[in-house]
Amino acid sequence: MEQQATDVIIATRTALSQASALAVQYSFSTFGAVILLFLGWVISRVLHNWAYSGLSRVHGIDETLARFFSNIVRYAILLLVFITVLGQFGVQTASIIAALGAAGLAVGLALQGTLQNIAAGIMLLVLRPFRVGESIETPAVTGTVTEIGLFATELRTADGLYRLAPNSTLWNVPVTNYSRERLRRHDLTVVIGNDEDLDAAQATLLELAKDHPAIEHAPAPSTFIADLSKDGTSLTLRYWVATGRWWATTREMLRAAKRVFYLPEQPGEEEPAAL
Repeated sequence: MEQQATDVIIATRTALSQASALAVQYSFSTFGAVILLFLGWVISRVLHNWAYSGLSRVHGIDETLARFFSNIVRYAILLLVFITVLGQFGVQTASIIAALGAAGLAVGLALQGTLQNIAAGIMLLVLRPFRVGESIETPAVTGTVTEIGLFATELRTADGLYRLAPNSTLWNVPVTNYSRERLRRHDLTVVIGNDEDLDAAQATLLELAKDHPAIEHAPAPSTFIADLSKDGTSLTLRYWVATGRWWATTREMLRAAKRVFYLPEQPGEEEPAAL
């Protein structure tokens, strides 16, 4: 009996000693994990703000893009810290990294279209083929850009409709930007009879351009013969106007040309003879 009691006491002491050693070991591991998590959180915030501030000062980097890359830096650091903390408790991090890589590959294949839109959105925000407020035309969409996101671009059509275009449909396609350049050209063509004075018609067109305040003097307006036929001669007035006033100016010039060339003044009616 005494031997059994001695064995129980020895076993109990051994178990308590091992439990104490484990408690001390895991206490230090837990304390170290808390310290690592705190430091990782602080460092991730500091590097996030540093990356955002640095990218915001780079010319041509959109705020959306700056926030996107700075968030990537932050979450990458937090993920690295989390894996390091697991290693503190004896977890095999190699298998976790392999599992995360496999999960990332599966998610990438499942969200291939979405990732394509993100990649296109990044390129649009970096290269800036169009900006918010500019009018564009592509084979897929036409309108005024109201917002450029990482996944899609929002536009407003000329008739006031809302349109959402995935970024992949705006990348790798020709884009016509009607608002980017300061000046825009317009060719106004009129047809005169073959028996009419060609020089006088050209002078009249130039006078119309000279009288309009929105038409630029440099480059100067010019006229030339655009076409000849048995029915008449086509004369073209070529002029440049500020992009923002292009539409209104071209409509006004068309009205003025119609009034001069196609609506000649009618002679007044003769007064009736006195009785």
